[in-house]
Amino acid sequence: MSLLAPRFHRLLDFVTVVLFAAAPPVLGLSGSPAILSYGLAAVHLLVTVSTAFPGQPRRPLSFPAHGGLEAAVGIALVALPWTVGWTGTVRTFYTVMGAVILIVWLLSRYRA
Repeated sequence: MSLLAPRFHRLLDFVTVVLFAAAPPVLGLSGSPAILSYGLAAVHLLVTVSTAFPGQPRRPLSFPAHGGLEAAVGIALVALPWTVGWTGTVRTFYTVMGAVILIVWLLSRYRA
């Protein structure tokens, strides 16, 4: 299924960056969960600006490769809180963010 155009996907990537950057102060994340959230904001921003979205100038990362990274990150984020024993708000945040990333991945047109 491919319901999200690459342009809209790119917009959602920037929203994801903001959510990861805002989560620690807004949700009260601290320690490793906060550091990871800030790190994911930075990495997601780097990946987004490095991606050659269709209709944009050539960049080092292809849009299909971008999709592969997002699938891996989504799966990892869903599994992470359960494997390291995070509970409460931290578990909910990372599980939901992973699920949302996977939903966007499923709905995006990476070969557009």
